[in-house]
Amino acid sequence: MSEEGGADGDGGRGAFARASWANVLGNVAKIVAEGGAGLVFGSVALLADAAHSLADLVASVVVLVWGRSAFDEPDDTHPHGHARIEPLTALFVGSLIALLGLNLLYRSVRGLIAEPDIEFSVLLLAALGFSIVDMYLVYRYTIGINERLQSTALTALAKDCLNDIYTSVAAIVGVLGVLVSYPILDPVAGGLVSLLVVYQGVEIGRENVDYLIGAAPGPEKRAEITDRLRSHAAVEGVHDLTVFYDGTVLEVEVHAEVDGDMPFREAHDIESELVDRLRGVEDVGDAHVHLDPSGIGEWKDSADEH
Repeated sequence: MSEEGGADGDGGRGAFARASWANVLGNVAKIVAEGGAGLVFGSVALLADAAHSLADLVASVVVLVWGRSAFDEPDDTHPHGHARIEPLTALFVGSLIALLGLNLLYRSVRGLIAEPDIEFSVLLLAALGFSIVDMYLVYRYTIGINERLQSTALTALAKDCLNDIYTSVAAIVGVLGVLVSYPILDPVAGGLVSLLVVYQGVEIGRENVDYLIGAAPGPEKRAEITDRLRSHAAVEGVHDLTVFYDGTVLEVEVHAEVDGDMPFREAHDIESELVDRLRGVEDVGDAHVHLDPSGIGEWKDSADEH
């Protein structure tokens, strides 16, 4: 979540809760529609998709209950705030999705080995059509709210909504296979659904692990930060630049070289200006700038060489 999003206070927390509730209710509706139709007519693809939504429901509840803590202000036990709670929540969502995908893959393989016993009904298509519309509306609502919040947890839920649409389309292929006397397409569709689910879960997890372990951004961001510092008239060099993720925002630590004979108050004002410049860079949450007299050459790493 961006610093701007976190600064919204109760307004941001309320918007986050509304998006989370939309995902909870949307998944409940999808589970009832697909699960009921899948049980009645014996469709592996629909049961797989409904089971996927059951895990999505758990993930949505976790985001609703746990993710809002990211909006809490810094305190004595968390002096840097609670920003890392959000990627931790998103990591949980991704892990749950990946584990569910593996379970669905196992069930689909069993369906391929056993003789499929599926009865076609237009209600199967109706349930899938309802699920697609349901998830699309939840997806649009979630990304609409998240345009302001930039929450990684809501991003994970939105991606999973989109993933649900794809899996429902795959399930439709399986149901149509039953209609044209190729019931084997139902477990095949379930298998394709499961692979997509695993991939989505792994991608969500990989992204949020980087946020949690303080990974560095790409070289483009480092170059942008260096250019922002070098564009200040008083800065003669930049060295010992460190940029890393603290939760979902970037922390910057850097030494800037200036005229060593300038008055202390002027140096202080320059330092404040540089910090403000860095905080204006997209995704940067905070910056720590140390001023060094130029020409000494005692530093271990010059950012100007990269």
